[in-house]
Amino acid sequence: MAMSAKLDLRQSQTLVMTPQLQQAIKLLQLSNIELAAFVEQELERNPLLERGQPDAETGETQPEQAEEPPADNGAAAADFNSTERTTGEPAEGGDDVAESSYDSSPLWQGSMSGGRFDGEDLAGVEQTVATTASLYDHLARQIYLEITEPAERIAATYLLDLLDEAGYLAGDLDEAARHLGCTRAFLDRVVDKVQHFDPPGIFARDLKECLALQLADLNRLDPAMQALLDNLELVARRDMTELKKCCGCSDDDIADMLGELKALDPKPGLAFDAEPSQTVIPDVNVRPKQGGGWQVELNSDTLPKVLTNQRYYAEISDGARNKADKEFLAEKWNSANWLVKALDQRARTILRVAREIVRQQDLFLIKGVEHLRPLVLRDIAEVLELHESTVSRVTSNKYMATPRGIFELKYFFTASIGSTGDGPAHSAEAVRHRIKALIDAEPPDKVLSDDGLVEILKADGIDIARRTVAKYRESMRIPSSVQRRRDKKIHSKSKS
Repeated sequence: MAMSAKLDLRQSQTLVMTPQLQQAIKLLQLSNIELAAFVEQELERNPLLERGQPDAETGETQPEQAEEPPADNGAAAADFNSTERTTGEPAEGGDDVAESSYDSSPLWQGSMSGGRFDGEDLAGVEQTVATTASLYDHLARQIYLEITEPAERIAATYLLDLLDEAGYLAGDLDEAARHLGCTRAFLDRVVDKVQHFDPPGIFARDLKECLALQLADLNRLDPAMQALLDNLELVARRDMTELKKCCGCSDDDIADMLGELKALDPKPGLAFDAEPSQTVIPDVNVRPKQGGGWQVELNSDTLPKVLTNQRYYAEISDGARNKADKEFLAEKWNSANWLVKALDQRARTILRVAREIVRQQDLFLIKGVEHLRPLVLRDIAEVLELHESTVSRVTSNKYMATPRGIFELKYFFTASIGSTGDGPAHSAEAVRHRIKALIDAEPPDKVLSDDGLVEILKADGIDIARRTVAKYRESMRIPSSVQRRRDKKIHSKSKS
């Protein structure tokens, strides 16, 4: 076979994402907490960036614009700080319009001080939260106080390292005995000692043992209760008939025992090492306007206050002599200006998307979740002439404060469920709400089956299949009609 070399000329088009474009995309999907951490890192790395400080008289920060003449800077700032009002088409079912406005300060200005905006030397909210003892420290103190024999103390400390976050022994005790060089009987004695520590149920090897330890601590582990623990699978199935046979108890006794069982903690270790709950800070605020409509504005508290330091750049530029210094300054200056512009663009995009969501979901804000419209990312993307992926990034980990509460922007995007007639489609979230309301209102003697729910929903004009009703019910962790009927019977007997 003859082989020869030849040259071919080919032409193709490829999309190349520059590092700055990749970083801008990353900024778009960051939450306000992640954005604050990112900007903090940039402030440490780039000497030409600084935090915006409020003016002593006006309380506003006016950033310096190094790339434009002074006259143009003033005009641009005036135009940027002015209130922008946009009127869209009225949402379905009303004449209200959505109004959006920027804060009077530049968009890239926000809080970097953990909730402090007045500049005073006060501790932030996160610094005033009381710290709780960890599970490890809590049990280590008890080992030191309760176990005096050195060998047992070493074994107990080793067992402590085998605990998972729920407080269960996650390791193999036979392997632990081999590792410690002791007998299994010796290790079992140590396990028995540490299982009497606080909180009750700690160092258990399974759920049954955990509940038994807690019942023994309450002096309620009698033979009937032990039989109930031996048949936890029947408890999960709510099979009262079999439970009565296994425990030899009446319906009232079984109801009382199940009530005691529900009062126990199946994961005692989770009471420790719990992180303080973080309050959701909305990225967008929605307020009703006088005369109708909505005012949509960005929450300036979530927007980092950063600006470029033109004066410092001019000073050090005069002292740069070699090529490396000049390249370093040019890189940092370009990076600083890009970050300011990227934060500005990010804020504008979030506001545009939020404004359109409010316009589309006007009836939800007025009347509630029953009037939530079907909405997908494509609907917003087409109106704003954005890509669906951009809308997806904007709505991820962003929250909107409305008169009806704080919602993630993703909440307003729901699938569409058809109507039985010629009416408009229904939102999947609204249908879920309707199903939950029907189940919550059902009487104990007339529990609705999935087929019964389908009939009611179809009578209301919602064309839905039985399997869809079952899927929505399970997603809300609502048990089946059989289990709900058993639960209501037990609940009514316990009350009587």
